[in-house]
Amino acid sequence: MIEFLQDIDRELLLGINGSDSLYLDRLVRTLTNGLTWIPLYLSLFYMVMKNNDNFRRLLLVLGGAGLCILLAGTVDDEIVKPLVARWRPTHDPQIGILVDIVDGYRGGKYGFFSAHASNTMSIATFFCWLARSRRLSIALVIWSLVNCWTRLYLGVHFPGDILVGLIWGITVGTGVYFLYRRMTRGMYTPRNLNPAQYTTTCYRRLDCNWPVAVFIYTLLFVFIKACIL
Repeated sequence: MIEFLQDIDRELLLGINGSDSLYLDRLVRTLTNGLTWIPLYLSLFYMVMKNNDNFRRLLLVLGGAGLCILLAGTVDDEIVKPLVARWRPTHDPQIGILVDIVDGYRGGKYGFFSAHASNTMSIATFFCWLARSRRLSIALVIWSLVNCWTRLYLGVHFPGDILVGLIWGITVGTGVYFLYRRMTRGMYTPRNLNPAQYTTTCYRRLDCNWPVAVFIYTLLFVFIKACIL
């Protein structure tokens, strides 16, 4: 059964991986670069700053985001990947020569499961619970899925690596949020706020729209950059 699933995984990957488009190659290499998303991280930090007047609660939000990265990515890279030792597609003895390589990028030897998928989805899930803004939630989930697609395009992860990474990311993000809520239970003062202006967790909707706008403008910048360079 495991070998059967791995064969399906290989077939799916070869159907998704790469293209003959230099434009897409440039686009994907930029999208998968963590530096590209620094403005998004800063906009999320701004949103949290604007909506948390309690300094301890602010630190706990930042600590929660850091814990998401620690549990989702570091545990994967330092424990799971070496323990499972599943080859990345680019290093797989069976299909490695069939995988399209972009700019010589092959990644490390092992790829189960995807840290990109688990990291981005854990952050997306944590902030979805935290802010309870529909627009922000949609934008962050799309952001995570875009990162997942780039890993398949580059041939450095199998679809199964991505799927497990997403599941682990959702689990981590949800667990960290409920830990955060438990630790901040006594820090909230009940307030009757206009639901048209504030979410159910008292985040101002206009502030939640800042990361959405930054995400959209970042995508536009990346698309334009890939055309020029």
